[in-house]
Amino acid sequence: MEILGVDIGGTGIKGAVVDTETGELKTERLRLLTPQPATPQAVGEVLKQLVDQIDFDGPVACGFPSRIINGTVLTAANVDKTWINVPIERLFSQILNRKVFVANDADVAGLCELKFGAAKGRKDVVLFLTFGTGIGTAIFYKGVMIPNTELGHVELNGGDAERYCSGIVKEREDLKWKDWGKRVNEYLQHMEFLLSPDLIVLGGGASKKFDKYSDKLQTRAQVVTATNLNLAGIIGAAIYGERCLEEEAQQGTSKPAAKKTAAKKAAAKKTAVKKTTAPKKEE
Repeated sequence: MEILGVDIGGTGIKGAVVDTETGELKTERLRLLTPQPATPQAVGEVLKQLVDQIDFDGPVACGFPSRIINGTVLTAANVDKTWINVPIERLFSQILNRKVFVANDADVAGLCELKFGAAKGRKDVVLFLTFGTGIGTAIFYKGVMIPNTELGHVELNGGDAERYCSGIVKEREDLKWKDWGKRVNEYLQHMEFLLSPDLIVLGGGASKKFDKYSDKLQTRAQVVTATNLNLAGIIGAAIYGERCLEEEAQQGTSKPAAKKTAAKKAAAKKTAVKKTTAPKKEE
């Protein structure tokens, strides 16, 4: 199946058409700047520009940096606060005039690594982490995603973990890789205490420099880097869209069957009533 996967970030909105069977990009990756301020309508208009430039009229799925439940944005830690309680799937669907699926950006990137990357085939507990503006988290058990975990906001050293060891903190505080690695290690050990993962997959820009801080990580779980890097969000969004379409198809085939069953029951009940109330023949 070919789906346009979109990765919506704080600085850029990236997208490409993806073959969800192979993970291959069927078009060039296109990146447009995220509007500032990144209000719902403004982001929606840039999304439309991206879709128009790619010239794709099929299904669209997006990863977005927020907790998304029932198609609605519930948190705005690293995005414009006007997003809170916005029905994002409905908004994007109206702007693009087609059905659009949206999920948490770390969740969809994790889906990519689970199907095509470092966690492929794993059936144990997998923790996927991205270190960027914040800390994105995704958890999988036996191949099943537990959505919207937002574990970048657990308390660590008296505050949000992502304010202590995210990628942007390293830049702002001009930390050396080894010093930042020690902070990341504290976070990973805290995650191990809470979740006992078997595999930890690190994504985000910092994963490209893994060799500069890997010796500072002391965990029971195996720690590896994501194999799809900056394409994971695009590919994972497409995978999520495929799952949503498959669920809709299953529901679509079950509803008519349910209606037929209900109709048969109603007809049988009506017949039974007629038999019960039929007049007796005179002798």
